Amino acid sequence: MNDLATGLAPRTLGDWLTHMERIHSKPIEMGLDRVSRVRDQMGLRPGFPVITVGGTNGKGSVCAMLEAILSVAGYRVGCYSSPHLLRYNERVRIGRTEADDATVCRALAAVEAARQEVALTYFEFGTLAAVKTFVDAGVDVAILEVGLGGRLDAVNIFDSDCAVVTSIGIDHVDYLGDSRKSIGREKAGIFRAGQPAVCAEPDPPATIDAEARRVGARLLRFGSDFGCAGDRFQWSYWGPGGRPSGLPLPALRGEHQLRNAAAALAVLDELRDKLPVAVRELKQGLVEIALPGRFQVIPGQPAVILDVAHNPQAAEALAANLEQMGPYRRTIAVFAMLRDKDIAGVVRAMNGRVDAWFVGGIAVLRGASATEVREAIAAVDAKAQVHASETPSQAFTRACESAGPDDRICVFGSFYTVAEVMREKRAGCGSAAG
Repeated sequence: MNDLATGLAPRTLGDWLTHMERIHSKPIEMGLDRVSRVRDQMGLRPGFPVITVGGTNGKGSVCAMLEAILSVAGYRVGCYSSPHLLRYNERVRIGRTEADDATVCRALAAVEAARQEVALTYFEFGTLAAVKTFVDAGVDVAILEVGLGGRLDAVNIFDSDCAVVTSIGIDHVDYLGDSRKSIGREKAGIFRAGQPAVCAEPDPPATIDAEARRVGARLLRFGSDFGCAGDRFQWSYWGPGGRPSGLPLPALRGEHQLRNAAAALAVLDELRDKLPVAVRELKQGLVEIALPGRFQVIPGQPAVILDVAHNPQAAEALAANLEQMGPYRRTIAVFAMLRDKDIAGVVRAMNGRVDAWFVGGIAVLRGASATEVREAIAAVDAKAQVHASETPSQAFTRACESAGPDDRICVFGSFYTVAEVMREKRAGCGSAAG
């Protein structure tokens, strides 16, 4: 019997989140049957365009780009993304503003009333509540970020008007398979018959094309159907809707963000009849993108870089971004990861670019201990300078004590790592703490 039936309904958002965590025996259960039944019970059928964004890395960036550009163009945009850093409300945004507690709680209560005895996972529960919030708010368009994979992810119960696959890397192998071929097939599961599908991966596995053909989606591939070119100051895009040039660089740092931006523009090209956007609105949106924790540089002495990179592909992008920054005396890493991630692969991607490692353990069931992280670093580089602390925040404190004004501290490895440092230390050392 659910809590509403017993008269013990959660009251605060914190109560609801605790309830969501315990109503299913597992944090992740792939499949659409249960969540589809609750969707149907709720009568949840969006009447607005839906953009679904999947991929190994870059999902959050593309969502943020689309959200900013469409908002500047005057549309009321709903955006659902995960995970959050500091507040659950970050996951549900309308008009670039986080939904307040009361709004989120109302939507969660509607899901609870409809689910009856169906056991939903935390993500499934939250996905239904987010779309319920967007429907109630009467948004003009919704951007939905896939949580894991695509084909069996809860977001996929809603048909998209345009789907995006940002990149294909090795991650979540227990659920998606251990090859780019199998992972690509899972991520292409968000494609729909007769609808455009945008792939920003420069060298996608053959399963992306195969799935598009199988379902009858219109696939646009980076480099053949759309693309970009740029330098340190501006960039240009070409695609089915035109060739705008002299575009400002996206507010998100890194060369790979141009590819993400091109994918976002390809989506807008495909939806231009439903959601027209002027070039001036496009330019303004690109400079207004905000996405904490993606190569976010906190100025000060030492400088602090926050990046949620948590797999080898993302770590390679982080390493490239660090190379492009100005000269620093030392690069100090504050590093913690989940046990089920490729810790050694991330270390290899950063090896040679870190002068000292300050590691901590993540205090969740999947979290690796500081000892496990230290051993993974030693296995890659036996001579690495590693300092272990119990938590990422303690590791950050020690890193700050070690750093000089000409050094930089890079905090990475997990959303949990970045969130804890942001929450406890306001992401700064000394005078930069604010």
